[in-house]
Amino acid sequence: MTDLATRYRAYIDCLNARNWADLGRHVHDDVEHNERPLGLAGYRAMLEADVEAIPDLAFVIDLLVCEPPHLAARLAFTCTPKAEFLGLPFNGRTVSFSENVFYTYQEGKIRSVLSVIDKQAIERQL
Repeated sequence: MTDLATRYRAYIDCLNARNWADLGRHVHDDVEHNERPLGLAGYRAMLEADVEAIPDLAFVIDLLVCEPPHLAARLAFTCTPKAEFLGLPFNGRTVSFSENVFYTYQEGKIRSVLSVIDKQAIERQL
């Protein structure tokens, strides 16, 4: 069985390639995001909306800690949202921020995602 860190890196590669058809290889059908049941289709729609709002969105692993079945990551972003994102008016400005994410894996796939974006870092730049 592939280790969790390798599985997670493959998931990040899938996101960065915008390979939505393969998302189900990495994400459980019954995935939850911040304790909201979205299911695979809802999770995919959320990611697609993020990429629509931020065309240059790239997921970069800054820190990764694994304690199966859990994985924690700090993701780093430098991107240019088209207009408004997270309720903030970007208007084409490039910002850098991080996201702290905690995942629980089930049956080799991401079953639960708890995510916190450093919105204050964004606000300071705007």
